[in-house]
Order: sequence, then C-alpha cells, then structure tokens
Amino acid sequence: MSKILAFSGSARKNSFNQQLVSIAARGAQAAGADVTVINLKDFPMPIFNQDDETEHGMPEIAQQLKKLISEHDGFLIASPEYNSSCSPLLINAITWASRANTPDEVPLSAFQGKYASIMAASPGALGGLRGLVTLRMLLGNIDVTVLPEQIAIGKAYSAFEQGKISDEIKHNRAREIGANLHTLLTKLKPEVE
Repeated sequence: MSKILAFSGSARKNSFNQQLVSIAARGAQAAGADVTVINLKDFPMPIFNQDDETEHGMPEIAQQLKKLISEHDGFLIASPEYNSSCSPLLINAITWASRANTPDEVPLSAFQGKYASIMAASPGALGGLRGLVTLRMLLGNIDVTVLPEQIAIGKAYSAFEQGKISDEIKHNRAREIGANLHTLLTKLKPEVE
C-alpha cells in the first residue's frame, strides 16, 4: 500500500486549496492508498532564517513535519497562487523540511526519490495555474518527481459546495489525480502494496 501525504499551501479557514487536496486524497484512499491529510496551520513555523537555525536548530514542529514527509512515498499538494507563484507558507514549510538535522544527514533526504501530484484553486479565472509552474520547479529541484497531470480550479468562490467541486467532471478529475498517484507508486515500488 502506498503512503501519501496530502496538504495545501493555505492555512485559511475553509481554504479552497485544502478542500481540493482533500478531494484528491479521497480519490487516493478509494484506490487503496494509505493517506494522511494534514493542514499546515497545525505546523506553525518561523520564517526560515539560517542564523536562527544555526543558533537554535530546527524547531520541534518543523522536525515533526519533516518526519511526516520522510515517512510517505508521495505527496498531494494544492497551493494558492501568490504573485504568480506558490504560497509563502508552502515555500517556508518545504524549506524547513529540506534542512538536515545532523551533520551526517544527506541534504534533502526527506524529499529524495518521492513523487507528487500538484493542484491549485483560486478565485481568478486561471485557478492558480501560474503558481503551479513555480511549485513544479521547486519540487523538481529538491528531487521530487512531479507527475505531468495537474488541475487548477478557477472561480473558486462558486466552485466548491460542501467539500465537493460542483462541476462533476472537475470533481472526478481531482479524485483521479489522487488515484493515479497511488497507481504510479504501486507500480514503481511494488513492495508498498
């Protein structure tokens, strides 16, 4: 069974991106994956500063997030778009989790050899699509293979109803993205079945 960690780059109450990644997570679960859905608001971390890290080490909450990331085979990630990029919250979380805790730890060890599917939701017509370009590049640069398929849900204020996407085709597509990540992980890593 594949282990997938699902989270969004938004800590807002009733976040569209948290709703979207939860839909994809349910698709992965239905396909047979062991899915853990988290909310980054439950992992409040300071903005990364290398001087603070040198003086105080990695915060306990960042270590908890890094451990979760290390324990999973793949990720479902949804991010709002900020200035044509992914969210600062998401970048900060990834930055902390990418850091080594000990001098002998391999850099980026929590992310190496992992796979991800990405998605976005936004009130704008493009649905956060531009931010996914940056997120794809960021993940690729830290050795995460990002699947080519993605989804961007535009006009998010009217797109979600009671934890579902009102457009059934888009709703099913989000679920398929989660299921497809599980399928890939089980093919690439048969020992996870």
